[in-house]
Amino acid sequence: MSKFTIPDKVLYVCVGSKCGKRGGKDMYKLAKSYIKHHHGREELEVIETECTDRCKYAPVCSIQPGNTWLKEYHPKEVLKLMDLID
Repeated sequence: MSKFTIPDKVLYVCVGSKCGKRGGKDMYKLAKSYIKHHHGREELEVIETECTDRCKYAPVCSIQPGNTWLKEYHPKEVLKLMDLID
């Protein structure tokens, strides 16, 4: 049985129909690649979610814990926020 690790922080990126079309899918791929090169695996994990029910604010993402939400974001905003996680 493999070890189950719990990350300190989790970035949830909505890739549902509206968010996905407005950059959510690309943001998910970018964030996964970014943490692979800039963060330890235990520190931050990126998870794609199908829908957060906030379609009028698409794209949206959330960092937990801390209940930080970004709406209508630009990828640079998300990466900057990820840089602050240490």
